[in-house]
Amino acid sequence: MSQPSAAATVEHNDAMHRYEILVDGERAGLTAYRDRGEQRVFYHTEVDDAFAGRGLASRLVKEALTDVRESGKRVVPVCPYVAKFLNKHEEFADITDPVTPDVLHWLDSALG
Repeated sequence: MSQPSAAATVEHNDAMHRYEILVDGERAGLTAYRDRGEQRVFYHTEVDDAFAGRGLASRLVKEALTDVRESGKRVVPVCPYVAKFLNKHEEFADITDPVTPDVLHWLDSALG
């Protein structure tokens, strides 16, 4: 039987440019980013189907955005899930920058 989300932990995997949420040591999901100067551009979030419906994506993104705030960076929500989260959580509005064509072009180049 799977553990509830309370057993989950979020870790910043800087080398892989992502935050990961682990349940009992198993990676259940991730949110990926690339840094562009003082901006952390989030472009993809996923939670494995086996862990769906537990609020893990929300917890993952909230902890990632909290880390971004603490690091002094700003957020650019290219990822639709991160954008949706930010629309519901105005406490991060002060560190959110808009998605612009320039950012999208830069991200395409950064991801190769």
